[in-house]
Amino acid sequence: MVELTENALRVLKKRYLLKDENGNVIETPDEMFRRVAHDIALADKKYGEDVKKTEEEFYEIMSNLLFIPNSPTLMNAGTRIQQLSACFVIPIEDSMESIFEAVKYTALIHQSGGGTGFSFSRIRPKGDIVRSTGGVASGPISFMKVFNSATDVIKQGGRRRGANMGILHVTHPDILDFIKCKDDLRELTNFNISVAVSDEFMEKVMKGEDYELINPRTKQAVGKLNAKKVFDMIIEHAWKTGEPGIIFLDEINRHNPTPHVGEIESTNPCGEQPLLPYESCNLGSINVSKFVKGKEIDWDKLRDVVWKSVHFLDNVIDRNKYPIDKIKEMTLANRKIGLGIMGFADLLIQLGIPYNSEEALKMAERLMAFIQNEGRLASVELGKRRGSFPNFKGSIWDGKYEAMRNATVTTIAPTGTISIIAGCSSGIEPLFAISFVRNVLDKGDKLYEVNPYFEKVARELGFYSEELMKKIADNNGSVQGIEEVPPGIQRIFVTALDISPDWHVRMQAAFQKYTDNATSKTINLREEATVEDVRNAYLLAYKLKCKGITVYRYGSRPEQVLVVKDEKNGQKKEKLIKPRPRPRPPVVHGVTRKVEVGCGNLYVTMNEDEYGLFEVFARLGKAGGCADAQLEAVGRLISLCLRSGVGPKEIIKQLKGIRCPNPLLTRGGTILSCPDAIAKAIEDHIKGREKFQTARLDKFEKAEKIEESVVVKMPDEKTAPVGVCPECGSPLVYEEGCKICKNCGYSTCG
Repeated sequence: MVELTENALRVLKKRYLLKDENGNVIETPDEMFRRVAHDIALADKKYGEDVKKTEEEFYEIMSNLLFIPNSPTLMNAGTRIQQLSACFVIPIEDSMESIFEAVKYTALIHQSGGGTGFSFSRIRPKGDIVRSTGGVASGPISFMKVFNSATDVIKQGGRRRGANMGILHVTHPDILDFIKCKDDLRELTNFNISVAVSDEFMEKVMKGEDYELINPRTKQAVGKLNAKKVFDMIIEHAWKTGEPGIIFLDEINRHNPTPHVGEIESTNPCGEQPLLPYESCNLGSINVSKFVKGKEIDWDKLRDVVWKSVHFLDNVIDRNKYPIDKIKEMTLANRKIGLGIMGFADLLIQLGIPYNSEEALKMAERLMAFIQNEGRLASVELGKRRGSFPNFKGSIWDGKYEAMRNATVTTIAPTGTISIIAGCSSGIEPLFAISFVRNVLDKGDKLYEVNPYFEKVARELGFYSEELMKKIADNNGSVQGIEEVPPGIQRIFVTALDISPDWHVRMQAAFQKYTDNATSKTINLREEATVEDVRNAYLLAYKLKCKGITVYRYGSRPEQVLVVKDEKNGQKKEKLIKPRPRPRPPVVHGVTRKVEVGCGNLYVTMNEDEYGLFEVFARLGKAGGCADAQLEAVGRLISLCLRSGVGPKEIIKQLKGIRCPNPLLTRGGTILSCPDAIAKAIEDHIKGREKFQTARLDKFEKAEKIEESVVVKMPDEKTAPVGVCPECGSPLVYEEGCKICKNCGYSTCG
């Protein structure tokens, strides 16, 4: 097995490696790859094929980081869960029975590690009649909130958060409310939203004409809207918050491989996998950065891995434990797989090709055309040996091929965490930063982590220095405009925000041209980008036959929004405040207090920066178990609040008085619970702050060791990252439609 990076080991330990009932890791990365390879290869037995040979092939491509399957397969293969798919679409009809049946199915899917997509277009509009009760309908958005709440209480497989896609057709009477339903960023936090549009609607946008709104219950027209004004509203909200995206439904269905089975109405959470109702799909990505040989791609090696990857993904379908019988039935009928890539930016750098160039677009098309063609040939061969997918007759492949095992073969999916495991760039995205700051918190050191390809070139050409790496980090991770970096090197090492929106869209379209399903790609825009820039991107995506589009303008979607009242001229006015957690300095000063609680001795550590109380950690004297996990969570949340400007007294107010089954009477009074003890420790600390002002960091180090975290240093708020990771406190970046932590692998898309 190849050597894994430090970040890869951290992500694997946190999310993928098997643990015992006490949360202790009980397998190595090598054992994980062996577990997955062994389990997925067992499907060969059904077809009388060589299981052991297949296991070795699967192990080889994974352990050498040539191919990595989607997260549920890595997590669940060979376990009692055995749910291996990442993507699901659940239909929703216009009835309470259908809606709440879908909520139940969603809960089961999220619990087992999958993400769900829905079209809410069949639900009658707000204010419509409900004949059974004589009341009025609440509309699709109200039911989206029900799904959102259900997702809130379920953590996927114990290791992934739930993710949903909500889609509404542009002809639905509630479309205007839908477009702005995420203006309040506290609402629908577990949803990405997209408007489904038709070619007819887009033509009316160009002409500035009206179009009809259709009540899905009656199928009758109930009004008209101007298409251009609705499109402009979509654009303005996408500029403001990053949502809604657009799904080009006619383009999707033009490539629907089984139109005789049904029409596609929805996609999975990140939009790259259009699916029929009750379909699921399992995905995997090839690390194309591993196939560069000199200044060319090793096409023979790539062909071999493509064929083995298709074999792997087809086996997953047979080894999968489906959460719902209907999903099993539909998935086995079409056997869709989605083979994609990651490490594309790394590949371009090795070939000396700038991401924003015609040469890069040609390479994208050549690469993906090769993978799609070889993938289909592999599927044809499997079809000959194992039989075509049951809905093959009448499909778009019937007549083109004598057999076809899978209705779809290729997808460009988000690779946020699996690309960290593989040690490569995400999906088809450009690099996010060339250099960034890593703070080693328990040592007070500040290190500059540099893209390995850039460091290699810089050292070979003799312009590498620590001072230069600091300068790049201070320049938002970009080398553009830095005189020490030769112009030719600046041209090759471009980052997401160095690239204009049209190049992002053109790259997405280049890959879409040779992808069966769809492509996950974020169109990144600088904060100063205009509404017109967003409009041009959406129109270009339609023109170039993309299946959908999502934009993200940096600074447009703060991690947290507070609504306060501003007294002015005797009137109250709502005002948005966007607090950003302040970064952790290399050195903080603090104290540790020992508090007796019903569970034993609780050690509460409180650290300060120059502005006051900064972070809190708590640990029971006897480490391990659920209690310590809960205390770690409480400490992290307290620290996040403190760093975001919430006063200690407000935190004390929330925690003090919480009671558990084991209160303890002490000399200082009754300690009702661990949270109560933490509150009282903070309270005592505040009262005696002057006494502890000179305490040093080494006192803290005796009680607790903090994991290091990555901090991407930005020059000001305009170029700040998109939020703070709730798991490790590192900055989040926005890639592939998701907020991703490059340090621990946390992703808002699961």
